[in-house]
Amino acid sequence: MPKLSDVITALEELYPPQWAESWDAVGLVCGDPEDEVRRVLFAVDPVQAVVDEAVGWGADLVVTHHPLYLRGTTTVAASTVKGRVVHTLIRQGIALHVAHTNADHADPGVSDALAEAVGLLVTGPLVADPTDPAGRRGSGRVGMLPEPMPLSAFAAQVAAGLPPTAAGVRVAGDPQHTVSRVAVCGGAGDSFLAEARAAGVDAYLTADLRHHPASEAAEASPVALLDAAHWATEWPWLTLADRALTDAAGKHGWQLETRVSRLVTDPWTGHAPMPYTA
Repeated sequence: MPKLSDVITALEELYPPQWAESWDAVGLVCGDPEDEVRRVLFAVDPVQAVVDEAVGWGADLVVTHHPLYLRGTTTVAASTVKGRVVHTLIRQGIALHVAHTNADHADPGVSDALAEAVGLLVTGPLVADPTDPAGRRGSGRVGMLPEPMPLSAFAAQVAAGLPPTAAGVRVAGDPQHTVSRVAVCGGAGDSFLAEARAAGVDAYLTADLRHHPASEAAEASPVALLDAAHWATEWPWLTLADRALTDAAGKHGWQLETRVSRLVTDPWTGHAPMPYTA
């Protein structure tokens, strides 16, 4: 049975901390490196519901995409929301490890998993990492559909390929616009709208598109926009990471059980249509 330190080493070989952005907070958040690990739970968010799931399943390690403390803190008191998470983890002997922008930039990484989920064959990164001589790592991905299709059909394919959320998938563009070459970015991606246009794609799929950047992008070019829930665009990575750690465990001869959390931790819980009134 591996120690936590062994499993963390395997995870950091897959998602090296040095690939993370300078502002990010990745790596081991809590846990004793000498503890043994039998069960690993993968989730997007380190929220209490996920921790409770880990406790109920008997997990020894939770691996999340989003950091628990991204901007630092002065307290981990159990009277705070995040402090309660820390207290529960430590009391139950469960470690927490984060792979965030280092998993975004990995090959394969978060956007590779998103591309696969919506039926794309990846051809390369949207924004290449200049330190990668192979030209495979970087932010976002560009991919091709097996056959061109109308935007309306591609939007339906995206909605079917991602876990359902209250917000669904928002679309900007002509429903009959032909889509073949697509850029994707798991998580918030409106900072790459210019790069998507420069990549010569027919559509760009990401999350958290704000009004003004989306409006300006729609005016600037015919590139269609698809905006899914942040959580939904990153959730497919969990299965990819689960497979990668399972493969590493097999190579090391570890008896390791893994699970992907199916909890929907997207913060939006409902969608209420607003009727049009003249």
